[in-house]
Amino acid sequence: MPDTALSSIPTLSLAAADSDPAGFAAALGGSFERFGFAVIADHGIPADLIAQGWAETAAFFALPDAEKRRHFSPAGGGQRGYTPFKTEIAKGASVVDLKEFWHVGRELPAGHALSDRMPPNIWPEQPAGFKDTFLNLYAAFDRAGDRLLSAIARHLNLAPDWFDPAVQDGNSILRLLHYPPIPADAEGVRAGAHEDINLITLLLGAEEAGLELLDRDGQWLPVKPPEGALVVNVGDMLQRLTNHVLPSTSHRVVNPPPERRGVSRYSMPFFLHPNPDFLIETLPGCITADRPNRYPQPITSHDYLHERLVEIGLVKK
Repeated sequence: MPDTALSSIPTLSLAAADSDPAGFAAALGGSFERFGFAVIADHGIPADLIAQGWAETAAFFALPDAEKRRHFSPAGGGQRGYTPFKTEIAKGASVVDLKEFWHVGRELPAGHALSDRMPPNIWPEQPAGFKDTFLNLYAAFDRAGDRLLSAIARHLNLAPDWFDPAVQDGNSILRLLHYPPIPADAEGVRAGAHEDINLITLLLGAEEAGLELLDRDGQWLPVKPPEGALVVNVGDMLQRLTNHVLPSTSHRVVNPPPERRGVSRYSMPFFLHPNPDFLIETLPGCITADRPNRYPQPITSHDYLHERLVEIGLVKK
């Protein structure tokens, strides 16, 4: 597939959301409607904070396996702390993904009403500074996500603050991903074809080749953002909410070519979720005679998340 295959997906500047909110919303919505993906520059996440995050991520995954596994809680469904290599499996896949990861969730105050459904974070003793770095990154992703949701609301002819109550105390997760070096006879791929569960995903680290999306013509297209840009994609919750006006597109991370097999790949997706009580109910403006409601039965985001975690093997039935 030639490198020009994705040339029609423009890199959008989030700064335009302030100078031309209607224009940015139209461009973002158009990219989502066509591909389910967008590329976002000028996102406001500080470059020095991102660099520190990459350093802490590499340092943690370089620790001995036994040390990392001290922070693995099988009963927690992988929602916080460490998940070991070859644990997660894409829905419908026959082999597990070739990755390990760490999850950071929202810090809630003691006695918060959502504490029963949003567990506390797990923090490693090393590397030093890990907790502060990723709490700061979590907050920065949160701010960028709020700005993108405001643009999405505009595109859907909703009030710009429509998503604010939905994502206040949202169950968003920052995932630190490590794809180790790949042997020549590896079974499976780094991440099998899948769709994300949440509203939108904000991803750093896609500059290293491997991420591909399934285009509407059935071809896999490589996603190649500029250095430091975010790749943002629609998740299944937003697809359901919008009655597929905004599609959740299948994507995967393929194994590297022989000359890159010995190199680790790192990425940092922020899965932006609503709060557990949010009711995913089809937006009336997304229902027409030509687009009847696919989801007449609403579901809470907590119940929907649980269903999907069972499907991908992180929660047992």
